Amino acid sequence: MASSASASTGKKLIQIDVVSDTVCPWCYVGKKNLDKALASSEDKYDFKINWHPFILNPSASKEGVVKREYIKQKLGPRALQMEAHMAEIFRGYGLNYDMDGLTGNTLDSHRLLIFAGKQGHDKQHKLAEELGRGYFTEGKFIGDRGFLVESAKKVGVEGAAEFLDDPNNGLKEVYEEIRKYASNLTGVPYYIINGKHELNGGQQPESFLRTFKAAAV
Repeated sequence: MASSASASTGKKLIQIDVVSDTVCPWCYVGKKNLDKALASSEDKYDFKINWHPFILNPSASKEGVVKREYIKQKLGPRALQMEAHMAEIFRGYGLNYDMDGLTGNTLDSHRLLIFAGKQGHDKQHKLAEELGRGYFTEGKFIGDRGFLVESAKKVGVEGAAEFLDDPNNGLKEVYEEIRKYASNLTGVPYYIINGKHELNGGQQPESFLRTFKAAAV
């Protein structure tokens, strides 16, 4: 059971299933807040975090399109307001919200996250951070193989280049996880804590802390 005490530490184990897309800014904001909650709770709980795919735009370009133009077409007059709002939120984390570069299909990033998870949940969580920081603050293209491979190397994921070379690697797992975790969702991020407590949206650290406490009972 996810809520049982960890054999090595005696702390309660909190399992967090995160459903997200790698080009969703609120998913990255949610991760930053989750990380704050994790850091302030390490003395109370052990954590196991699993990242699961959600694809906001399955028909998005593999080659990529200009991010700012795509957002403008999608949101119309609200695009500038959204950009300013997200920039303000990111500044609160000491980060620059970068709307330069390309956006596009996120399938390969999800394949890679699942691959990373097989080498360790800590590596998967760190990879989610690398991908988010690169895409949202450095103008990196989420579909660029070089960016994906370099991000994997930074967090110690081995064999990423060879894995991504075959477009069928991880494909079955991505769609299986989407069916299992995301088939009924209309938006992300979405969190399932110890299999029974659910949160959605860019939650504040305090919301996670309250849910950890409830889930540990």
